Amino acid sequence: MHRLDADHTLRPVETGDGAALARAYLRNRAHLAPWEPVRDVDFFSEAWQERDVIQYVSDAPAGRNVRFVIVSSDGSIRGRVNLNNIVRGAFRSADLGYWVDAALQGRGLATRAVEIALGHAREELGLHRVQAATLVQNAASQRVLGANGFERIGLAPRYLRIAGSWQDHVLFQRLLEEPVSALPAHP
Repeated sequence: MHRLDADHTLRPVETGDGAALARAYLRNRAHLAPWEPVRDVDFFSEAWQERDVIQYVSDAPAGRNVRFVIVSSDGSIRGRVNLNNIVRGAFRSADLGYWVDAALQGRGLATRAVEIALGHAREELGLHRVQAATLVQNAASQRVLGANGFERIGLAPRYLRIAGSWQDHVLFQRLLEEPVSALPAHP
C-alpha cells in the first residue's frame, strides 16, 4: 500500500472490491463517459465488478495486467490505475490507464498514483517502457503524463472506440531507465 496524500492510498485490487468499484463507477458514470467505451448497464453492478476482480486475481500470476485502486480513508474506491497488456521478452512493455473520482480532480492524486505505478513497472516487473494514450482533447490526462516524464510519440487516428465512436488519440511513452522520482515535473 502506498500513501498518495493524507486521505488516500494506492493498493492492488483485491477480491471483495466489487461492491466498492461498482459504487465508484456509478458515482463517476457521467464523468467517465466521454473518456471510456460505452458501458453496458451490467458493468455498473456489484456482481459484474466482483466477477472482474475475481478473474483478475486468478489471472494475476500470469503477469499480463496489474490493477491498482485509489482508496480513501473511509474505504471507498476513488480511482484506478492499470498496467495492461504487459509483454515480456525483448519488448518488456505495458499500456497504462487511469482515472480519478470527479470530486478529487486537480489534487495530484493521478500524478502520484501514476508515479507509483511506473516505479512498480520498473522495479517489480522489470519493464523497459510504458505507453499511454489520451484523447486529443484530454489536456488534464496529458498533464499527468507530462509530470511523470512521458513524451509524446505520435497521433493514432481512430485508435479506440470511445463514447460510441472511433476517436483519435495522442500516444505517449515513458522509458523506465531513469528513476521516476528523478524526473522534473513537465507541464
